[in-house]
Amino acid sequence: MEKKSCYHCGNAVTVFNRIDYDDKEFCCNGCKTVYEIFNENDLSCYYEMQTSPGATPEDAQGKYDFLDKPEIVDKLLEFNEGFTSIISLYIPHIHCSSCIWILENLQKLNEGVYRVLVNFPEKKATITFNSEKTNLKEIVLLLTKIGYEPYISLSNYEENKKPVDRSLIYKIGVAFFSFGNVMMLSFPEYFNIDDVWMEQYRGFFRWLILLLSLPVFFYSASPYHISAWKGLRSKNYTIDIPMSLGVIVMFVRSTVDIIFNLGPGFFDSMTMLVFFMLLGKLFQQRTYNFLSFERDYKSYFPIAVTKLSDENKEVSVQVYDVQKGDRLLIRNQELIPVDAILISDRAFIDYSFVTGEAVPVEKKSGDKLFAGGKQMGDVVEVETINTVSQSYLTQLWSNDVFQKKADFKYKTITDKISHYFTPALLAISLLAFTGWAFVDWNIAFNVVTAILIVACPCALALTAPFTLGNAIRILGRKKFYLKNVTVVEQMVKVDTIVFDKTGTITTSANSVIQYTGVDLSKQQQEDIRNIIRGSNHPLSRKLYDFLSSKITLKPDSFEEIPGKGLIGIINGKQYKIGSAELLEINKEKVLNETSVHICIDKEYKGKFVFNNHYREGLTELFFKLKKNKYKIAILSGDNNGELKKLEKILPKGTEFVFNQKPDKKLEYIKNLQANNRNVMMVGDGLNDAGALAQSNVGVSVSENVNVFTPASDAILDAGEFRFLDRFLNYSKLSIKVIKMSYMLALTYNVIGITLSILNKMSPLVAAILMPISTFSIISFVTVMTNYYAKKTLSIKAKKRGT
Repeated sequence: MEKKSCYHCGNAVTVFNRIDYDDKEFCCNGCKTVYEIFNENDLSCYYEMQTSPGATPEDAQGKYDFLDKPEIVDKLLEFNEGFTSIISLYIPHIHCSSCIWILENLQKLNEGVYRVLVNFPEKKATITFNSEKTNLKEIVLLLTKIGYEPYISLSNYEENKKPVDRSLIYKIGVAFFSFGNVMMLSFPEYFNIDDVWMEQYRGFFRWLILLLSLPVFFYSASPYHISAWKGLRSKNYTIDIPMSLGVIVMFVRSTVDIIFNLGPGFFDSMTMLVFFMLLGKLFQQRTYNFLSFERDYKSYFPIAVTKLSDENKEVSVQVYDVQKGDRLLIRNQELIPVDAILISDRAFIDYSFVTGEAVPVEKKSGDKLFAGGKQMGDVVEVETINTVSQSYLTQLWSNDVFQKKADFKYKTITDKISHYFTPALLAISLLAFTGWAFVDWNIAFNVVTAILIVACPCALALTAPFTLGNAIRILGRKKFYLKNVTVVEQMVKVDTIVFDKTGTITTSANSVIQYTGVDLSKQQQEDIRNIIRGSNHPLSRKLYDFLSSKITLKPDSFEEIPGKGLIGIINGKQYKIGSAELLEINKEKVLNETSVHICIDKEYKGKFVFNNHYREGLTELFFKLKKNKYKIAILSGDNNGELKKLEKILPKGTEFVFNQKPDKKLEYIKNLQANNRNVMMVGDGLNDAGALAQSNVGVSVSENVNVFTPASDAILDAGEFRFLDRFLNYSKLSIKVIKMSYMLALTYNVIGITLSILNKMSPLVAAILMPISTFSIISFVTVMTNYYAKKTLSIKAKKRGT
């Protein structure tokens, strides 16, 4: 009879459990119910991506009643503000593209769900939902009902860890024990000892070897068998298929030899093969974990917060130095880096970075503020109730809301090679077996086994992720922090670099400020300083440090107009502080200079003139970029007062565009892209947010301010600005390493398969070479990326005055 499987989960359908519905067969009512749910909600294309992708749903009656208790739910939720809540759930069954698709369309099954973002490698789903329309218990029960039951443990969530899986360690232990004992019991076979005593016990030793090999085949090698079976069932030809087939061929061949007393078999090779394959998997896993650890916890963003000391002094500290109980000063547009309690009377918090909702939420003194919110308006004081979680900032930065679609061709090449490699390998193995079968059956088995083992494409599949993973780790050490590995590939394509002026190519260090106009009283200087205290614009920060007054008073009103300036009311007087446009000054009376104008109660007082100090190495950097054939442009919201100076210190051909407001900067980037230019935008993250998001690669230059821009693709420490050309060169060299390692891996496979076809390589040697090849590729890309880093990024910069 034809063997049939369940349309939903793929389990066997027999005459005893068969359920017919809609011309399809199911193994149980649970699978049939899931199909009905998907079909009724126009989600039936779930089954078009993979064959039988689902899992049999479990009965969850009463299992999640503990989620009715608010105190437990509060511990599980990552965010809970108003009617918006966010929860991250570990879902073990996530295994294919169908799983991702159905989970990210969960809102069609529950209207209270806003969106679901799936992290496939970690098997984690981050769910944003409306707590008024649904609740956590309903969502968990829905997931369980459709076969995606989450793993929930309060202890694990309090530690922000998913359950530890030690099964791989156990499998390696079993394989190592069996491998060692099988090798020891095989010594008489190796040395061909033919004395009477050995002849008497030879059969016993062989059967004992078979017995020791059974746990290896059925337990230690089970992940490869299961993965291969799933791949064949869904027609997804993974690299586990040839590996599983090689183990099966060796086991069957060896079992037949021992049962019919034809020889000792290849159990020593089989147990060694499984041991080395699992060891290679452990090595890969640990290496990935190492890269992830360095990215999440060591590659800190170069941003800082203003901490208020016991003497009420403002001190700038790195975000990871913030401790529980610290008092922080949060200015306009600044990110709240940690959960805190509001001390000030009120605040307006924008949680769009977290929820996607751009409407600010009003908070009163004593209210809890969640990390990731952005202060809108006047400066506020908060008291922290947790330490800063850098991994949380990384997660926020990598939120899919801010991702740019990129054609990451190196990943695609790897996927294509892995997909077509397995069918080609099976075809070669079949042809080789058929050819050698006419000569010698034993040789035919040896040849096909060696081919299946030696041609494992693990090395080929690991090339791109390990190269780019190591590259972003190295760049992070150089204080150039990339959002993900795709940014490296995008940097290679860049042909146009656009720089913001104020706060990007200029620095607040060593700047000279002069005031011209009607003398300001001490009270007026105090008022101006208290108003600009809430602004993070580079000119505001310079002026704040320049004014001598130390008396702190909260303005009655505060408004910051991007690209123009500030309007505030304090001590009963209205202050306008900013550009000539904000104060409605006749442009003909405005000199070509960088200045901040002051108007008090509609009476013009004067202006603070800034003599810009350009960043160290600026001239040298621009000449190098020009030499490397990059088109360079300077965008500025200021007037063209610095034009002549810039023309002297920057290379000819540099384009200068002044009087550009945030919306005009965005349009400028769009126009370049419309002319097929691949644009990198380098800005300070304040007025450049739109341009950074629009560009192909957005780089936010950070200098001791807590202005966080998730839409940027990279954060560059201001002290490393002069090395931007080296970072671009290093990205090109990283892609070169990928191509070199591809050639190395393909060469290894061609040589290995050729020797195996010619019967010049035994299965034992192939088993040893398989993990060695993986190790060699990982070592090669690690050595080469580190070599190019040392060659490109470690040369001392030659100082050149600007």
